[in-house]
Amino acid sequence: MYRKLGIAIGFLVPPVLVPNVGDMDELAHHISVMFYITAGAATLIFILVLIMFQEKPDIPPSQAQVVMQNMAPQESSYRASVGRLLHNTPFVLLLITYGLNVGCFYAVSTLLNRMLINHYPGEEVNVGRIGLTIVIAGMVGSLICGIWLDKTKTYKQTTVAVYLLSFVGMVGYTFTLNLGHLWAVFITSAALGFFMTGYLPLGFEFAVELTYPESEGTSSGLLNCSAQVFGIIFTICQGKIIDYYGTLAGNIFLSVFLLLGTILTGMKNSSL
Repeated sequence: MYRKLGIAIGFLVPPVLVPNVGDMDELAHHISVMFYITAGAATLIFILVLIMFQEKPDIPPSQAQVVMQNMAPQESSYRASVGRLLHNTPFVLLLITYGLNVGCFYAVSTLLNRMLINHYPGEEVNVGRIGLTIVIAGMVGSLICGIWLDKTKTYKQTTVAVYLLSFVGMVGYTFTLNLGHLWAVFITSAALGFFMTGYLPLGFEFAVELTYPESEGTSSGLLNCSAQVFGIIFTICQGKIIDYYGTLAGNIFLSVFLLLGTILTGMKNSSL
């Protein structure tokens, strides 16, 4: 939740700190101020981590950690845990589908300014607000999806539904982007953020259920690694597609992979 809040601030603050000016020296000054603020905040967080964080909690945070502590050292090592997870077929399928979904989100977030400015020149501040809308809607989606999953335990059904709605949200965003109405983009962006970001906690919870008693940290780390790899690939590919064919083709490219992810999610084993 706090990470998403940081992303929201990242969408909102830079367009305010770095206005669209023609003077390169003034622009460089604004950018340097923003970087100094970022460096100061990161340094403060680093110092707080050194002072406040302990090496490990006094009480194991989960049943999985209790089991891992009672295992032989060679069995509880990180390498052994990763090896077992990569032989877990349902988890590998989740690893791919999670990477597809979150990778698409990273690509949309990274190229948001570029896509919107193509259709709405001079609207840099509103681009930041749209990015903020995506993240705030995603925070609400994460909260609601997490509560729903905790109450119902319907892991496969919920992940398939949210994945499908992420695809629908991406299609809606794709075909409203060039209509010339910013309010429509705000609405479709909110829907996209609600379902696409709402999928994040579902992926982590599903991974824990599929991989118990493996450490949640290992499965979560692999999911994040998958998301970063797909995010880099999608961002580069969509950027090239936008260069040659426009934003519509770039967003259709992502929509195809979200549809593929929806189909693969439906193939997961739901017997937990």
